[in-house]
Amino acid sequence: MQWHHYSVEEIILPKWSHASDFHRTVYQHLACYVPKIYCLGPNLNPQNEELLAQLLLLAPLEWYLCDEDPSAGLAKLEQSNQPSQLCGHVFKVGEPTYSCRECAADPTCVLCMQCFLGSVHKEHRYRMTTSGGGGFCDCGDTEAWKKGPYCQKHEPNISDTSQEDPLAHLSSDMIARTRSIFSIVLKYSVDMLTWEKEDELPSGLEPLERGDTYYCMLFNDEVHTYEQVIYTLQKAVNCTQKEAVSFATTVDRDGRKSVRYGDFQFCEQAKSVIVRNTSRQTKPLRVQVMHSSVVAHQCFALKALGWLSHVIGYSDALRRILCQVGLEKTLEGENSSLVDTLMLCDSKMWKGARNVYHQLLMSSLLMDLKYKKLFAIQFAKNYERLQSDYVKDDHDREFSVTDLSVQMFTVPSLARMLIMEENLMTTIIRTFVDHLRHRDQRGRFQFERYTAQQAFKFRRVQSLIGDLKYVLISRPTEWSDKLREKFLEGFSAFLELLKCMQGMDPVVRQVGQHIEMEPEWEAAFTLQMKLTHIISMMQEWCASDEKVLVEAYKFSLAALTHCHGGFTDGEQPITLSMSGHSVDTIRYCVSQEKVSIHLPVSRLLAGLHVLLSKTEVAYRFPEQLPLSELSPPMLIEHPLRCLVLCAQVHAGMWRRNGFSLVNQIYYYHNVKCRVEMFDKDLIMLQAGASMMDPNHFLMIVLSRFELYHIFSSADYRKRYNRENANKDIIQQNNTLIEEMLHLIMMVVGERFAPGIGMVQSCDEIKREIIHQLCIRPMAHSELVKALPENENKETGMERVIDSVASFKKPGVTGRGLYELRPECAKQFNLYFHHYSRADQSKAEEAQRKLKRQNGEDSALPPPVLPPLCPLFASLVNLLQCDVLLAMLGTVLQWAVEPSGGHWSESMLQRVLHLIGMALLEEQQQLENSIEENDVGFNFTLKISRPGEAPSNTPSILALLETLQNAPHLEVHKDMIRWILKTVAAIKTMRERTTTAPETDAVGQSQEETVRDKDKAERKRKAEMARLRREKIMAQMSEMQRHFINENKELFQQSLEELELVLVPTSPDTASVCVGPRRSRPSEKRLVVTCILCQEEQEVREDGRAMVLAAFVQRSTVMSKNRRRPSPNPERYDPLFMHPDLSFGTHTGSCGHIMHSHCWQRYFEAVQAKEQRRQQRLRVHTSYDVENGEFLCPLCECLSNTVIPLLPLTRGSKSDHPGLGQWLGVIGQQVKALHSAHKKLKPVGESEFPVTYPNKVLLAFLCFPRDPYSSSIKEMLTTFGTATYKIGLKVHPNEQDPRVPIMCWTSCAYTIQSIERLLVDEEKPLFGSLPCRQDDCLQSLIRFSSACWTTSSLPSVQNHFIRLLAVSPSLSCISEPTPFLLLSLGTQVSLVLSYSSVHCQDSSGLNVDSAQQHFLQVVTLAHVVQVLLTSIPAETTMDQETGAGSSEEEAAVCLLYGLLRRHLVSDLYEVTSGWHLWRCVKAGVLPYLRSAALFFHHLNGVPAPPELHAQGPGHWEHLCAYLGLPSNLLQLYSSYQDLMGPLCQGYYAYLLLSTSPYPLRKRSMVVLSSRCPKSGGDKSRAPTLCLVCGTMLCSQSYCCQAELDGEDVGACTAHTFTCGSGVGIFLRVRESQVLFLAGKTKGCFYAPPYLDDYGETDQGLRRGNPLHLCRERYRKIQKLWRQHGITEEIGHAQEANQTLVGIDWQHL
Repeated sequence: MQWHHYSVEEIILPKWSHASDFHRTVYQHLACYVPKIYCLGPNLNPQNEELLAQLLLLAPLEWYLCDEDPSAGLAKLEQSNQPSQLCGHVFKVGEPTYSCRECAADPTCVLCMQCFLGSVHKEHRYRMTTSGGGGFCDCGDTEAWKKGPYCQKHEPNISDTSQEDPLAHLSSDMIARTRSIFSIVLKYSVDMLTWEKEDELPSGLEPLERGDTYYCMLFNDEVHTYEQVIYTLQKAVNCTQKEAVSFATTVDRDGRKSVRYGDFQFCEQAKSVIVRNTSRQTKPLRVQVMHSSVVAHQCFALKALGWLSHVIGYSDALRRILCQVGLEKTLEGENSSLVDTLMLCDSKMWKGARNVYHQLLMSSLLMDLKYKKLFAIQFAKNYERLQSDYVKDDHDREFSVTDLSVQMFTVPSLARMLIMEENLMTTIIRTFVDHLRHRDQRGRFQFERYTAQQAFKFRRVQSLIGDLKYVLISRPTEWSDKLREKFLEGFSAFLELLKCMQGMDPVVRQVGQHIEMEPEWEAAFTLQMKLTHIISMMQEWCASDEKVLVEAYKFSLAALTHCHGGFTDGEQPITLSMSGHSVDTIRYCVSQEKVSIHLPVSRLLAGLHVLLSKTEVAYRFPEQLPLSELSPPMLIEHPLRCLVLCAQVHAGMWRRNGFSLVNQIYYYHNVKCRVEMFDKDLIMLQAGASMMDPNHFLMIVLSRFELYHIFSSADYRKRYNRENANKDIIQQNNTLIEEMLHLIMMVVGERFAPGIGMVQSCDEIKREIIHQLCIRPMAHSELVKALPENENKETGMERVIDSVASFKKPGVTGRGLYELRPECAKQFNLYFHHYSRADQSKAEEAQRKLKRQNGEDSALPPPVLPPLCPLFASLVNLLQCDVLLAMLGTVLQWAVEPSGGHWSESMLQRVLHLIGMALLEEQQQLENSIEENDVGFNFTLKISRPGEAPSNTPSILALLETLQNAPHLEVHKDMIRWILKTVAAIKTMRERTTTAPETDAVGQSQEETVRDKDKAERKRKAEMARLRREKIMAQMSEMQRHFINENKELFQQSLEELELVLVPTSPDTASVCVGPRRSRPSEKRLVVTCILCQEEQEVREDGRAMVLAAFVQRSTVMSKNRRRPSPNPERYDPLFMHPDLSFGTHTGSCGHIMHSHCWQRYFEAVQAKEQRRQQRLRVHTSYDVENGEFLCPLCECLSNTVIPLLPLTRGSKSDHPGLGQWLGVIGQQVKALHSAHKKLKPVGESEFPVTYPNKVLLAFLCFPRDPYSSSIKEMLTTFGTATYKIGLKVHPNEQDPRVPIMCWTSCAYTIQSIERLLVDEEKPLFGSLPCRQDDCLQSLIRFSSACWTTSSLPSVQNHFIRLLAVSPSLSCISEPTPFLLLSLGTQVSLVLSYSSVHCQDSSGLNVDSAQQHFLQVVTLAHVVQVLLTSIPAETTMDQETGAGSSEEEAAVCLLYGLLRRHLVSDLYEVTSGWHLWRCVKAGVLPYLRSAALFFHHLNGVPAPPELHAQGPGHWEHLCAYLGLPSNLLQLYSSYQDLMGPLCQGYYAYLLLSTSPYPLRKRSMVVLSSRCPKSGGDKSRAPTLCLVCGTMLCSQSYCCQAELDGEDVGACTAHTFTCGSGVGIFLRVRESQVLFLAGKTKGCFYAPPYLDDYGETDQGLRRGNPLHLCRERYRKIQKLWRQHGITEEIGHAQEANQTLVGIDWQHL
């Protein structure tokens, strides 16, 4: 199709401007061009479509709008526009958002990153979270912030105070044009997006010609899984797996995707296959066959909405016009505006269309405050219908228009307006109740036998509660009559909802057999949890206005009375009497009748009752309140039943009811629910008890606990003995009595709710924190979890924590802990009402221990309580009423005669606690009263009175004095003593007020005598304990002496051995580890124990092999170039390490030793077990047996081979030739080797002309003897082959000539990495390594010196010749290879391969001198190399030495001058010798340190003590230990005639690297990442490689890569290029460190980011600001440098089996 070039302003504009029917003209234009641009075939071309749409469709609209070139016109509009004060940035999925915990009106008020960084909130306490998408930045919204609503960017201008109409700037002509364009485009888009016919178009858009071209369009639903869709598509449209995945991904993201293009028949066939395949279990996938022109117009409709959104961004005036157009009502009346049409058709649209129009609504209506209000009204009017659509729809809430409620309902002014104008509160609650239609006969909700469909619906309906929460989240400060009226209307609707919950899910105790089916209980609790905050907020609203509170109280009371009306029938009245009191009640047994844990109406009333007291309404307007009508027994009945149910469950009476009941009781007390459940039930009992006679209250309690018969009869004793037969019943009754006493304590003692006691709300939080910290010191997050959160997710803890606790910072592991301040311990209450049983026993133990440590007695008396508010003041009379005293006396009586098993110690403990509470109450009243006769509380008098005539029971006080000396109550003695002391003190106080003050002294002296007795008793016990200890010690030392005498010889021998070790060989000579002057190694037999068979054995060359478990791995820890592709393993020659160390082979070990045959048996057993396991389970283990991996039998450390242990080799004594003579001999040997190898090869292969003495040749043709036993040789081969296989990633091959080279390079690499590690940790070279690393190094180096014995000799000798060819020493013998760098690897390989030459011809040459000469030559080469590469341009520095330059500096200048003469162009001119020498020392030091480690372990010479410490003189001692002069340049000057020509030959063609030892250190970077592949979509899981800093997109289909023919995630693929299969990643949005090793192994590790409380926050759940902790980051770096990642993963997977099941390769 040819597009004619045309100009918009010449052709289209004139036609449009003069059109009589503008609407029709635009539609004709669209009808003509849209189908020609969009949807022209199966493969869409989005770039082309975009371009043409802009040119042919949008450009004309923009021209018409501006009446000039749009680029100029829109720019003008933008200039004249006032910048908006609202930010309005719309969040994408996963974007970080910030909320200020001090200033935000509610938690939904958030800022984007830019606004946050420019705001005052940056310095406050804030919370960060990641957005789920949708929602926008609230910067500039004054109602969202208590202070600091603007960031620097959105700060309003002072001049712009008047809120003028934005349209004032536009001409009327422009307004008219804009309005007509906007209305046409918006109408077109709305029509197309809500169009439901698949084969025709709206009038005015019919195409000129119609082809038979259709699309088969697949729509998204939330029912079918990815796998089902992919499988179905492969069948239906014959596509590959990859294409199907791509289709499925797009459908999930955009909501629909065409899967086939063609004629109608062709598409219809695909549709029928898809429907048939997906309709088996569920409803089928939605598929439509749509005409291509319909699809084209729908595509452009989306584009047009995007265009509108873009254009209104230029000017507030345009935004205002679009809002007017959108909300304009047509003639059809209600709900006729375009925006209404969109909202009401929301659930019929696909995901992509919804997203686009929601974005438009957010950028238009919600950004214009005037129209936001109008939109909110329309939204509220249609609320019920929108919610019903949402409930029927299956898309998530974030894709529904109902999700916009958060943008309107959280604005306080809008919410109030909607409550008053649209009765929003009532609408929301009624809509909610309407959706839960499942009820029982009494109209209560019934969640039993919920179908899957109903459960799904129930989940969706819960979002309504969220909306109600938004409406209530900010309390009104001023009330109008209309607000009162509408709120109370909403309140009564809410009570109707609670009435449906009152008594739901009742339970009946199972007797006889266990319940068959666990009843459904979760739905009811889910509902309760969701409503918890709503109930609290309703109470807060009521509390803010007295009239509302009084009315609400009346409503609630009426509702409760109505509920009770249905409950009481059929329950017979009975009369209870006890201790001279009687009460009428009903017969009711919790253990026989129905009982429910859900009582929201009672609990709401309890909450309001407390508010009457708190706000003092109860005292100021008593006449308005129906307090006289209250029936206290009715109030307490149901809460009491609920608490009795809990007690009976604890007593084990409801075991047969299964777990559902246990779970309900757990949640009833749980911190998430208890505020509106358990706490309110307790308050209701307190309210009831404060309005009743305490004796009556207690009798009803006894009756409900089913304990009345035990305490009421006088001959309780005999009665109880008769029941003695049944142990279970006694146990149950004991527990019930304990629970009942605990309940009485709580009713009297829990006064920390404002309104019950005279306290503030912060006192309540303090008390919670104190009691949590009495259990143990806790981290911040644990404390937060233990405290109830309010609707703003705040616990109020930060305000008070510092007054009760001190914070202890964490170390490198662990987390920061809060510890209780010592002065707060006296507020500890052992029977704190929120303790679980486990908490209580832990706290008791901890507090008693603390008291013993402080030398106090271990009694835990009750704490002093705050006074009660007047409404609850009568509660204290419970403590001195006759019924309670009778109960206390009864229990004490049982304790005095402990023959029957019908009492328990904890029962007695509770009784003592209650007595203590009563005494403290009396003491306080006495202290606070002015005259004694004011005090109505006379507990001491009552407990001193004995019982009445017939029974004559002793008084409580007398019983306590008897118990004080009872031997079976040792534990409680301290507490009884405390009680008696307090009684004495109270008596004294009472006497003091009546008589003269002398008696004071008597009381005191009594107390003192008691105290002195205590002290004397304690002293006597301590003395006895001391004598006993001394006696035992004397016996032990006597036995020891006896033993030493018997085994004299043994001790003598070991002492001598010790002396031998300690005395150095010759104190005056320093130890040297290499060369002819080498010190003697300490001769010591090495005897080791096998960890498997526990047998000891000496390590000898001809003995059985002992091995060390080892782990060999490829490593890039020291790499300087991670981008170099790994070489082809088949052809790679590893003889020379590349200077950038891009990868190496590292060997590590856990240091545990076994016999080789024991290890082989163990490994065979592991293999057999693995084969059996594979047949049973198909999951991975933490080790891969097929690759030779196993766990060390002792420490379970991951290993994959073993290193044989070898003894030291003895050096031979012979003459030491000088360098020149030695070079000559080596030259001869090399020539001889060449010819010998030639003899062994077929003719014609040798390239060397040979002339050599016959004697040397003969030596090379006879092979040497092998010193090792067969088992050692076998282990040498095992380890060598393992290193070769892993290091080169090839199949094992013992014969490959590269095996010894791999062993040597692994040895060199391991030494280098250990030397670097010591430098990083600033540790000395010797003596600071853990013994496992030390043993590993020693074994590895000795193994490397022996590994040539198992390889073919000629090949090893060949390696030696090639190595020498590089070294400058032999450039005269054969041409050197010009591109290599001398490193430690060369040094190690030279020394170790030389043995293969020396073993055949030692012609007067000593191994020691060879080692020394190699060291000297390589060291000098190193110096040259440093001079050529690492000298920076000279900087002016103060020289450390004086004016005269030392000999080192002179020598180095000389050598540098020589080098410059040969390479003038490449070297700077440097005149300072000091500067040169400094660079040389710094460059050569790492190499010398590594060489020292190598020779120390190879030759076994102990290091001098100076190298065991960090300190000055390190360089000199190191050189001395290596037998080198501390001025290294002496090497050059001593052998100048030899070295000069060698150096020149060497540096003329060396290709050099910059520094010998790289190590990458990197600081962490956190970036906001785009997914590298899928267009502009933000990555869901951006992941940072901590090794090289690359940003990856983890865990997504789009970024998978292929590795060895398998699809793996981006991180796994990256580990193979960056870390040789090992990787460390930071998952940025989860704040989580991920370790990966290979494809199947991985684990999560604590991140190095901590919040202010020293805790990590994996998954950013808590949202506290995080900061990088350097120590923890260093710990991760150290793991990496130590090559400990794989081991760490192994340990983690062994410890936590769930890690094994994760598909690590997909990350």
